Amino acid sequence: MPRNTNDTHHTGYYRKLTFADQAQFRDHLLRLTPEARRARFAMPASDAFLRCYAQTSFTLETLIHGYFVDGYLRAVAELRMFPDGTTAEAAFSVEADWQQTGVGTRLMELTLIAARNRGCRHIYMNCLATNRAMQQLARKFTSDLSFEMGDIVGRIAPRAYSPFSLIREQIADVFGFLGALADRPGLQARR
Repeated sequence: MPRNTNDTHHTGYYRKLTFADQAQFRDHLLRLTPEARRARFAMPASDAFLRCYAQTSFTLETLIHGYFVDGYLRAVAELRMFPDGTTAEAAFSVEADWQQTGVGTRLMELTLIAARNRGCRHIYMNCLATNRAMQQLARKFTSDLSFEMGDIVGRIAPRAYSPFSLIREQIADVFGFLGALADRPGLQARR
Protein backbone atom coordinates (compact mmCIF):
# COMPACT_ATOMS: atom_id res chain seq x y z
CA MET A 1 0.00 0.00 0.00
CA PRO A 2 1.41 3.45 -0.86
CA ARG A 3 2.78 5.51 1.96
CA ASN A 4 2.59 9.27 1.80
CA THR A 5 5.77 10.17 3.65
CA ASN A 6 8.93 11.96 2.70
CA ASP A 7 11.11 8.92 3.30
CA THR A 8 9.44 6.49 0.88
CA HIS A 9 12.50 6.65 -1.37
CA HIS A 10 14.47 4.80 1.31
CA THR A 11 12.18 1.77 1.21
CA GLY A 12 12.61 0.79 -2.44
CA TYR A 13 15.24 0.03 -5.03
CA TYR A 14 16.03 1.09 -8.58
CA ARG A 15 16.79 -1.13 -11.55
CA LYS A 16 16.55 -1.36 -15.31
CA LEU A 17 13.40 -2.92 -16.65
CA THR A 18 13.40 -5.84 -19.06
CA PHE A 19 10.74 -7.33 -21.30
CA ALA A 20 9.73 -9.50 -18.32
CA ASP A 21 8.62 -6.28 -16.55
CA GLN A 22 6.09 -5.32 -19.23
CA ALA A 23 3.07 -6.13 -17.02
CA GLN A 24 4.55 -4.17 -14.10
CA PHE A 25 5.17 -1.20 -16.43
CA ARG A 26 1.59 -1.40 -17.74
CA ASP A 27 0.15 -1.59 -14.22
CA HIS A 28 2.25 1.40 -13.13
CA LEU A 29 0.94 3.47 -16.04
CA LEU A 30 -2.64 2.43 -15.32
CA ARG A 31 -2.28 3.57 -11.68
CA LEU A 32 -1.35 7.11 -12.77
CA THR A 33 -4.00 9.72 -12.08
CA PRO A 34 -5.63 11.45 -15.07
CA GLU A 35 -3.51 14.53 -14.31
CA ALA A 36 -0.30 12.47 -14.19
CA ARG A 37 -1.22 10.75 -17.45
CA ARG A 38 -1.74 14.11 -19.13
CA ALA A 39 1.54 15.43 -17.71
CA ARG A 40 3.44 12.36 -18.95
CA PHE A 41 1.92 12.06 -22.43
CA ALA A 42 0.86 15.71 -23.05
CA MET A 43 -2.69 14.50 -23.70
CA PRO A 44 -5.40 12.53 -21.96
CA ALA A 45 -4.29 8.89 -22.05
CA SER A 46 -6.91 6.15 -21.95
CA ASP A 47 -6.35 2.73 -20.41
CA ALA A 48 -6.28 1.22 -23.92
CA PHE A 49 -3.58 3.69 -25.01
CA LEU A 50 -1.47 2.90 -21.93
CA ARG A 51 -1.76 -0.85 -22.48
CA CYS A 52 -0.59 -0.44 -26.07
CA TYR A 53 2.20 1.93 -25.04
CA ALA A 54 3.51 -0.52 -22.43
CA GLN A 55 3.40 -3.34 -24.96
CA THR A 56 5.40 -1.47 -27.60
CA SER A 57 7.87 0.28 -25.30
CA PHE A 58 10.05 -2.78 -24.96
CA THR A 59 10.31 -3.30 -28.72
CA LEU A 60 11.73 0.17 -29.37
CA GLU A 61 15.19 1.50 -28.58
CA THR A 62 14.11 2.44 -25.07
CA LEU A 63 16.03 2.05 -21.83
CA ILE A 64 13.73 2.14 -18.81
CA HIS A 65 14.79 2.47 -15.20
CA GLY A 66 12.23 1.77 -12.51
CA TYR A 67 11.74 2.36 -8.82
CA PHE A 68 10.17 -0.55 -6.93
CA VAL A 69 8.59 -0.60 -3.47
CA ASP A 70 7.38 -3.87 -1.96
CA GLY A 71 7.48 -5.53 -5.38
CA TYR A 72 5.47 -2.83 -7.15
CA LEU A 73 6.84 -0.51 -9.83
CA ARG A 74 6.07 3.04 -8.62
CA ALA A 75 8.10 5.29 -10.93
CA VAL A 76 9.95 5.09 -14.25
CA ALA A 77 12.38 7.05 -16.35
CA GLU A 78 12.44 6.29 -20.05
CA LEU A 79 15.33 7.09 -22.36
CA ARG A 80 14.29 6.84 -26.02
CA MET A 81 17.19 7.05 -28.42
CA PHE A 82 16.68 8.79 -31.75
CA PRO A 83 17.90 7.09 -34.96
CA ASP A 84 21.04 9.28 -35.05
CA GLY A 85 22.35 7.47 -31.96
CA THR A 86 23.47 10.65 -30.21
CA THR A 87 20.11 12.23 -29.35
CA ALA A 88 17.44 10.96 -26.97
CA GLU A 89 14.30 12.00 -25.16
CA ALA A 90 13.85 11.45 -21.43
CA ALA A 91 10.39 11.00 -19.93
CA PHE A 92 9.26 10.29 -16.37
CA SER A 93 6.23 9.07 -14.51
CA VAL A 94 6.00 8.91 -10.73
CA GLU A 95 2.93 7.76 -8.84
CA ALA A 96 1.41 10.38 -6.53
CA ASP A 97 2.65 8.99 -3.20
CA TRP A 98 6.26 8.96 -4.42
CA GLN A 99 6.39 12.44 -5.92
CA GLN A 100 8.58 15.07 -4.26
CA THR A 101 10.61 12.37 -2.45
CA GLY A 102 13.79 12.36 -4.55
CA VAL A 103 12.75 9.37 -6.65
CA GLY A 104 12.62 11.39 -9.90
CA THR A 105 16.03 12.91 -9.21
CA ARG A 106 17.62 9.50 -8.69
CA LEU A 107 15.94 8.13 -11.82
CA MET A 108 17.31 11.10 -13.76
CA GLU A 109 20.83 10.43 -12.45
CA LEU A 110 20.61 6.79 -13.57
CA THR A 111 19.23 7.87 -16.95
CA LEU A 112 22.06 10.36 -17.51
CA ILE A 113 24.71 7.78 -16.65
CA ALA A 114 23.12 5.31 -19.08
CA ALA A 115 22.88 7.99 -21.77
CA ARG A 116 26.55 8.92 -21.34
CA ASN A 117 27.60 5.31 -21.62
CA ARG A 118 25.66 4.89 -24.87
CA GLY A 119 27.24 7.90 -26.55
CA CYS A 120 24.24 10.18 -26.20
CA ARG A 121 25.18 13.86 -26.53
CA HIS A 122 21.77 15.54 -26.43
CA ILE A 123 18.80 14.72 -24.22
CA TYR A 124 15.48 16.49 -24.56
CA MET A 125 12.80 16.67 -21.90
CA ASN A 126 9.42 18.03 -23.01
CA CYS A 127 7.12 19.20 -20.22
CA LEU A 128 3.75 20.84 -20.27
CA ALA A 129 3.90 24.46 -19.19
CA THR A 130 1.72 23.45 -16.21
CA ASN A 131 3.96 20.54 -15.15
CA ARG A 132 5.97 22.32 -12.46
CA ALA A 133 7.38 19.09 -10.97
CA MET A 134 8.98 18.08 -14.29
CA GLN A 135 10.33 21.57 -14.85
CA GLN A 136 11.82 21.53 -11.35
CA LEU A 137 13.49 18.19 -12.12
CA ALA A 138 14.88 19.50 -15.41
CA ARG A 139 16.29 22.60 -13.67
CA LYS A 140 18.35 20.36 -11.36
CA PHE A 141 20.27 19.12 -14.39
CA THR A 142 20.24 21.99 -16.90
CA SER A 143 19.65 25.69 -17.17
CA ASP A 144 18.80 25.33 -20.87
CA LEU A 145 15.00 25.54 -20.70
CA SER A 146 12.91 27.22 -23.36
CA PHE A 147 9.23 27.75 -24.11
CA GLU A 148 8.32 26.11 -27.43
CA MET A 149 4.84 25.54 -28.86
CA GLY A 150 3.20 25.68 -25.42
CA ASP A 151 5.69 23.31 -23.76
CA ILE A 152 8.84 23.78 -21.76
CA VAL A 153 11.77 22.00 -23.40
CA GLY A 154 14.87 21.16 -21.41
CA ARG A 155 18.10 20.31 -23.16
CA ILE A 156 20.80 18.35 -21.37
CA ALA A 157 24.24 17.64 -22.79
CA PRO A 158 25.66 14.64 -20.93
CA ARG A 159 29.40 14.40 -20.63
CA ALA A 160 31.24 11.74 -22.60
CA TYR A 161 31.40 8.31 -21.03
CA SER A 162 34.37 7.36 -18.93
CA PRO A 163 35.56 4.22 -17.18
CA PHE A 164 34.07 5.68 -14.00
CA SER A 165 30.61 6.19 -15.58
CA LEU A 166 30.67 2.62 -16.93
CA ILE A 167 31.51 1.31 -13.45
CA ARG A 168 28.76 3.46 -11.88
CA GLU A 169 26.18 1.96 -14.22
CA GLN A 170 27.41 -1.58 -13.51
CA ILE A 171 27.28 -0.98 -9.75
CA ALA A 172 23.74 0.42 -10.02
CA ASP A 173 22.76 -2.68 -12.04
CA VAL A 174 24.19 -5.00 -9.37
CA PHE A 175 22.36 -3.19 -6.57
CA GLY A 176 19.15 -3.26 -8.60
CA PHE A 177 19.53 -7.00 -9.15
CA LEU A 178 20.17 -7.55 -5.43
CA GLY A 179 17.13 -5.42 -4.55
CA ALA A 180 14.98 -7.51 -6.88
CA LEU A 181 16.27 -10.74 -5.32
CA ALA A 182 15.61 -9.47 -1.81
CA ASP A 183 12.13 -8.32 -2.82
CA ARG A 184 11.07 -11.52 -4.56
CA PRO A 185 10.08 -13.54 -1.44
CA GLY A 186 7.75 -10.73 -0.31
CA LEU A 187 6.15 -10.55 -3.74
CA GLN A 188 5.65 -14.31 -3.88
CA ALA A 189 4.13 -14.36 -0.39
CA ARG A 190 1.46 -11.83 -1.45
CA ARG A 191 0.44 -13.91 -4.43
